[in-house]
Amino acid sequence: MPHTDLPLLVVVGATGTGKSGLSLDLAESLAARGQAAEIVNADAMQLYRGMDIGTAKLPLDERRGIRHHMLDVLDVTEEASVADFQADARAAIQGILARGAQPILVGGSGLYVSSVIYDFQFPGTDPAIRERLEAELVATGPGMVHRRLREVDPVAAEAIGPSNGRRLVRALEVFEMTGVPFGSGLPSADTLWRDTRIVGLRAPREELLPVLDARVERMWSDGLVAEVEALLPLGLGVTAARAIGYAQAAAQVRGEIGQEEAVELTAALTRKYARRQVSWFRRYDAIRWLDYNDPQRTQAALAAADA
Repeated sequence: MPHTDLPLLVVVGATGTGKSGLSLDLAESLAARGQAAEIVNADAMQLYRGMDIGTAKLPLDERRGIRHHMLDVLDVTEEASVADFQADARAAIQGILARGAQPILVGGSGLYVSSVIYDFQFPGTDPAIRERLEAELVATGPGMVHRRLREVDPVAAEAIGPSNGRRLVRALEVFEMTGVPFGSGLPSADTLWRDTRIVGLRAPREELLPVLDARVERMWSDGLVAEVEALLPLGLGVTAARAIGYAQAAAQVRGEIGQEEAVELTAALTRKYARRQVSWFRRYDAIRWLDYNDPQRTQAALAAADA
């Protein structure tokens, strides 16, 4: 029997706060009380096949038999699209509900999460504007484009960061086409796509930073460089090539930097990304924050889901 009245459960938070673990614990707890659950990934880089170590993608044998969606759906040569993700993730959620199961959306990519849970409408594209902005990106570099975006759309500039040229161009294109900043505040809670319960995991910065640094060290010890060596001959697309950790490991493979510098650069970028994630999710009015290391966090998340 379809359970179309079930809410969408959402687990968000910065890198390293344990979102995947909580989503698995939630799914198992729901199953224990007779409610099947399935998980939908909302981490942009986990969409890519072959990008496993650097994205902390859960191996199949660690998913506890729980069905996952939106993992390994793109080749590394393809470009991820938020609009495509929105359509595919929502279709997965509708399918889960049709099976009478509880959907759990989990991830740290703020725009991807928001595209699903809020009533986002994606503007089209203007080839002339896009071509001009892309030429500007090549001529001046992403830093200058980021400064321009910060002047007209500081929220999008903060969320995107100064190095993702493709997304910077897209944000400026939207602004020029519509006159409305793409990141000028998320839609308010009354524009949710469907009934949604959001749980956020938080960690004190002084506790999270060592976790993030250790995670980066573990990426290298677990074989990130070998993973990148196998991917490079395939021809990484723009998005995959700029992923944190992958860009640095690729530079190491090419002999442009040493391993120590690659690890240090990745750690610094990971810390910056975590700060942007926290800033993004703080704007969610309906979020229920939980401490990342609270032993009762699963019960608290279930209570938030039942509220």
